[in-house]
Amino acid sequence: MKILHIIPSISADMGGPSQVALNLVKALRDIGEDAEILTTNYGMGEVKTGDRQEYIFDETLGLSVPVWFLPYDPPNLKEFIFSRAATGWMWQNLANYDILDHHYLFSYLPTCAAAIAQFKKIPYTVRTMGQLTSWALAQGKTKKQLYTTLFERRNLQNAAAVHCTANGEAADVQGFGITTPTITLPLGVNIPDEIPNAKQRLRQEYNIGTDTPIILFLSRLHYKKRPDLLLRSLADLKQSNQPFYAIFAGTGEPEYREELVQLTTDLELTNDVIFPGLITGDDKECLLQGADIFALPSYSENFGIAVAEALVVGLPVVITRGIQISPDIEAAGGGKIIEDTQESLTEALLTLLREPEKRLEIGRKGKAFARETYSWSAIAQQLATEYKKICYANKP
Repeated sequence: MKILHIIPSISADMGGPSQVALNLVKALRDIGEDAEILTTNYGMGEVKTGDRQEYIFDETLGLSVPVWFLPYDPPNLKEFIFSRAATGWMWQNLANYDILDHHYLFSYLPTCAAAIAQFKKIPYTVRTMGQLTSWALAQGKTKKQLYTTLFERRNLQNAAAVHCTANGEAADVQGFGITTPTITLPLGVNIPDEIPNAKQRLRQEYNIGTDTPIILFLSRLHYKKRPDLLLRSLADLKQSNQPFYAIFAGTGEPEYREELVQLTTDLELTNDVIFPGLITGDDKECLLQGADIFALPSYSENFGIAVAEALVVGLPVVITRGIQISPDIEAAGGGKIIEDTQESLTEALLTLLREPEKRLEIGRKGKAFARETYSWSAIAQQLATEYKKICYANKP
């Protein structure tokens, strides 16, 4: 099959969805499928545009996939990313593919691709990326209602399938009034090489004492992820005389980052918290393998790639029920699933900080669960089977 994944941007600043597209296309190619990516150069620096190129997305492991980068038209909205060049390219080239896989809602590239696909009778699937949760739909509600009326509902209804990563996401699709068949498959995570001295190396890097537990927040600095709630819980830990050091690794809008830095100062946490920015590659693996607890008190996540990355290296996670894979993690005993409150978060963190043996046990369970469940190879095989069913059903 010739498969095209369409995503507005694969910039690291766009968070987990970029990694999903890159790793899934790599996994599909590894099992013999001819998969590519169409995207824009938004957030990509000096990347070459116009021609298909082999894009290296993980220099440490030497991982690459074929990508078509088309120039976007500034000024632009991060969520929308309009591109006249991509529009023309899609009219000329989409019919060369057997099936399309669209990432994101409420964004120009997948919206335009869906319209062209319907006109040219090309089957396509849609990934809602958690954008149909009640919380997500409440953000920019008026704009999303208008966009839904004009484009999105029609595009979802005319898709061959909607790809969901958890049962909760499939329920959100149905709750939105969409009757299109859903495919529920989790996303995958790469199993990294073990870094034997990760804990020592991480403590040396940030000058952390050997007996001080490290709490890791590894995600975009965005109010949806609730880093502010975590900071307030850290202040509770400090008041209870519980030692810790917290690393908030990720990028975000400069204004919001400054708000978090100011909150850190107001809560008298400047000696206990650091914001190192975006961490990638080997340094990111060292963070995951060297930390003691992973915390993500997000309002809403359809999957949470960073959560799976933490689990796969045996890092116990503390997450909210808004993360839609939380029921599976809870059943596996791989983490603490909390209510969306400061009190609940503080209690979970205190329990894990004060009981290191419990931390290790939870980490072991989470690691076994993640390595069995979140295999890119197995997921790619299952997805390829679904693609083939769709292509067969759409043959004249």
